[in-house]
Amino acid sequence: MTITAIRPKKPILAPTGGPTVRPAAAAHLTDADVERLGTELDAIRDEILASRGAKDAAYIRRVIKVQRTLELAGRATLLLSRRKSALVAGTAMLSVAKILENMEIGHNVLHGQWDWMRDPDIHSSTWEWDFVSPAAAWKHTHNDLHHTWTNVLGKDKDVGYSTLRMSADQPWKPVNILNPVINGVLAPFFEWGIALYDLELEAWREGEKPTKDVVRDLKATGRKIVRQFTKDYVATPAAAIPFGGGKNALIGTFTANAIRNVWAHSVIFCGHFPDGVDTFTEAMIEGETRGDWYIRQMLGSANISGSPLLHLMTGNLSHQIEHHVFPDLPSNRYAEVAVKMREICERYGLPYTTGPMYRQVGQAWAKVFRLALPGGKGTAGTAGTARASARRASPAAIAATA
Repeated sequence: MTITAIRPKKPILAPTGGPTVRPAAAAHLTDADVERLGTELDAIRDEILASRGAKDAAYIRRVIKVQRTLELAGRATLLLSRRKSALVAGTAMLSVAKILENMEIGHNVLHGQWDWMRDPDIHSSTWEWDFVSPAAAWKHTHNDLHHTWTNVLGKDKDVGYSTLRMSADQPWKPVNILNPVINGVLAPFFEWGIALYDLELEAWREGEKPTKDVVRDLKATGRKIVRQFTKDYVATPAAAIPFGGGKNALIGTFTANAIRNVWAHSVIFCGHFPDGVDTFTEAMIEGETRGDWYIRQMLGSANISGSPLLHLMTGNLSHQIEHHVFPDLPSNRYAEVAVKMREICERYGLPYTTGPMYRQVGQAWAKVFRLALPGGKGTAGTAGTARASARRASPAAIAATA
C-alpha cells in the first residue's frame, strides 16, 4: 500500500450534493447555498488569475532584491561584529532577511504562486529556501497533505505536528503533559522541528512510507543541513575571524535563525490554532464538494489583523483564510481578496476569524497549556457556532425577504 493510496495529493470531491455532516458553523447552509458559494469563490480566483501581470511580477522581484540586499548587508556587517553596534545591526538585518525569504518569498514561491511568470529563478520546481528542510519534502507534507486535508484529524498531521496535542478530539497521552515544554523548545528551533516532521517517520512506523523513501529523505535532509550549517555557522564566522569577530558572527547568525524561527512559529500558530478555528473528523469530509472544501478551509484558518508591514513580514499569511482557500494566488493579492472573502462570509452566515497578533498568539499558547491536561470538550466542527447562530437562515431565504 502506498502513501498516495492512503492520502492522495488532491481532494476527491463530489460533483454535487454534500457531506453527510457539515460543520456546525455551516449547518444552516443548503447544498444549493454551498454550490453558489463555491461558484462565487471560483469567480474570484479566476478574476485574480486573469489579472496577474507586470505589476505583480515587479512586486516579487522587488521583495527578492530587498531580501538579498539585507542578507548581504547583514552578513557583511557581522564581519565587523567585534563592535557591539555591528553585531546588533548585522543580526537585525540578517533576521529580517531570513524572515522575508521564508515567509513572503520561499513559502509562496514553493506554493507555485509565481510559476505563471515562467522565470526559472522564481519557480516552485527550482527554488530552494533558507530552511534546513528540503523544499521537496516540505512541498509534500505542506502543499500536498496539509492544504488538502486541512485540520482533518487523522489526515492532517499539521494538527500538532505529530507531537503536540492541539485539539481536544485528539486522545490524551501522558507525554502531552509536556505540551508547553515541547512547544517552548520548538519555537526557537522551528526549522529543525519541521525538518524532522517532513521526514514522516510516523507514516513509516505505521507502514505507510517505505523504508527506502525514508533513507532517500534522510540523505536529502542531511545534504540540506550541511549546506545551511556551512553557510551560517562556518563561512560567515570564518570570514569574520580576520576582523576579530568570528565568535560574535557565529552568535549573530545563530540569533538570526532563532528570531526567524520564533517569528515563523508564531505566524503559523496564529493561522491554525487560536480560538474560533475548527477541526474536522474524517466522516465530515465524506461527500465533500468544491464548495464544502472551500468552507473547510475558511473555518479551519484564522487571520491576523495589522499593517501592510505586518502582512509583508508574515508572508501575507496574516491572510491565512484567503491563503488556504487560494494557496496558489500571488500573496500580494490576498489583501484585495480578503475584502471580498469577508463579505461572502457575512452574507452566508459563516464566521471569519481574525484578530491582532498578540491575541492570536496568546490564544494559541493558552490552547497548548489547556490541552496538556487530560479531558477537554471535543470541538471538531463546532468552532464559530455561536457567531453563526444569529444568522441561521440560508442566504436564499435572506434574499427572498430583502
